[in-house]
Amino acid sequence: MLKNSQKMNLMKKSSWYFAVLFIFIISACKNESSDPTPMITNNPQGNATRILPIGASRVEGFRPAYESYRYELWKLFIDNDNNVDLIGSLKDEFSYPTYKNLSFDTDHEGRGGATSGQILEAVTNTIDGIIEQSGMPEFVLFSTPGGNDGLENLPFDQAVKNVNAIIDLLQAKIPNVTIILEKAAPPNSNSEERIKSFLDNMNAEVTRIAMEQSNESSKVILVDMNTGFTDSLLADPVHYNEAGAKFIAQRYYDLLKDKLN
Repeated sequence: MLKNSQKMNLMKKSSWYFAVLFIFIISACKNESSDPTPMITNNPQGNATRILPIGASRVEGFRPAYESYRYELWKLFIDNDNNVDLIGSLKDEFSYPTYKNLSFDTDHEGRGGATSGQILEAVTNTIDGIIEQSGMPEFVLFSTPGGNDGLENLPFDQAVKNVNAIIDLLQAKIPNVTIILEKAAPPNSNSEERIKSFLDNMNAEVTRIAMEQSNESSKVILVDMNTGFTDSLLADPVHYNEAGAKFIAQRYYDLLKDKLN
């Protein structure tokens, strides 16, 4: 026969077991009764506004180390029921959370580490295929190259020529395109002076380029990513953290919102 102390221990163990079993059953019932809504792949309609993001690592992103603005901009499109198709020859291979049961539209033309000359070469080689695959973009978001040119001590004048050549190519291939050209966000305030100077000079040039390259059928519009951008928006000396990506995305959206389907 069991002693009283043994009986008490057995009763305690049994109570603990049934309590845990009860919680498990309740949890299982909740899971069965609240079926999750199936995820829907982002699928713009046929009349979607096509947008082509072009640039280097600030366009491409490299999660989780640093962010591209594209994901945050896409969420703004979703929030405002804009029918937009992001296009490009590349697909983002990084992991992004679904948003409102939609999966991120990962197409883009951002190439991490690319100089202005390499971006020009890439766009030259891919633009026909992009148009054939997705149709002509109505908008190009042009993250002004030059930072990598500065890092590699390449000639500033050549970088300016490359920016103009990229715009010339886009306007020749897509006569009615609107090109939104960035006055770029600054690097970290502790960056080398030569890098800061290179980007400052490029920002001065793109203001002139936007005016000179606009024509009746194809507008080149400047978007100011520089004013108000601070070190707190950077994940490292040059790339965006999540807050920085949201800052850039909002500046783009404020310019685009009245022009979208």
